[in-house]
Amino acid sequence: METRTPGISPLRQRMIDDMRMRKLNPKTQTAYIRAVRNFTKYLGRSPDTATVEDLRNYQLHLVDAGTSPISVNAAITGLKFFFDITLERAALMARMQPLRVPQKLPVVLSREEVGRLIAACGNLKHQTALALAYGTGLRASEVSGLKVSDIDSERMILRVEQGKGRKDRNAMLSPLLLERLRFWWKVARAQGKMLDGGWLFPGLNPLESVSTRQLNRAIHAAAKAAGIDKRVSMHTLRHSFATHLLEQKVDIRVIQVLLGHKKLDTTAIYTHVATDILREVISPLEALRSP
Repeated sequence: METRTPGISPLRQRMIDDMRMRKLNPKTQTAYIRAVRNFTKYLGRSPDTATVEDLRNYQLHLVDAGTSPISVNAAITGLKFFFDITLERAALMARMQPLRVPQKLPVVLSREEVGRLIAACGNLKHQTALALAYGTGLRASEVSGLKVSDIDSERMILRVEQGKGRKDRNAMLSPLLLERLRFWWKVARAQGKMLDGGWLFPGLNPLESVSTRQLNRAIHAAAKAAGIDKRVSMHTLRHSFATHLLEQKVDIRVIQVLLGHKKLDTTAIYTHVATDILREVISPLEALRSP
């Protein structure tokens, strides 16, 4: 039975139903709807009347307006779903081509900077969440989605359910991190902030988990308090985790598994920022030194 939302067109409702059938992430659904809405505004008429040239001209419009390659590609992805799936007219997308996104090296903190950052976080919940993010390499959304029952202290792992790509995986759990988590659990339980079988990091409402936005606000405040000038986000801790493991000579394939990367190429970017490894390489210029 279809669920109809009042006030929206049958065409949009069909697209919503198509996305719901495929159980797309709510954020993905919102992005796809936005892509079609923006195209419709540009077109000035119903999107199901668009031609190949209309779509080609729209991409030119986005590029000429200075839209970033990432945003252009996001628009193409949303429109592709609409024309391929909802309208069943895939041929209309023939002239729209994704743009190559310039690859930038990730921002990585030194071990000393990570220590200062975590110590500068005055809120115990946020401090523990930041320590977990660095100690496991989990994404902010994965940290937010953890429940107390996901901690397996016997096997020393954290269970990550339905991470990116809707995949379950295990994350490493170090003794120090387990100690921090137990301390946080005791404090949160004593304050009535943590429910039985509830979120590991509850929000203001214990029935909801802390949001990724709250975690990013916390890390920005901690970076400022620690005097760290680098552009820091929760993902910076994930980058730092991977880079520091690589510098510790951990096999890159192991790091790939810990990060939940599908392709090794994605993990390999950390070889470009592992400064300890670079320092160990002897330049051929040194061989020219006089005996």
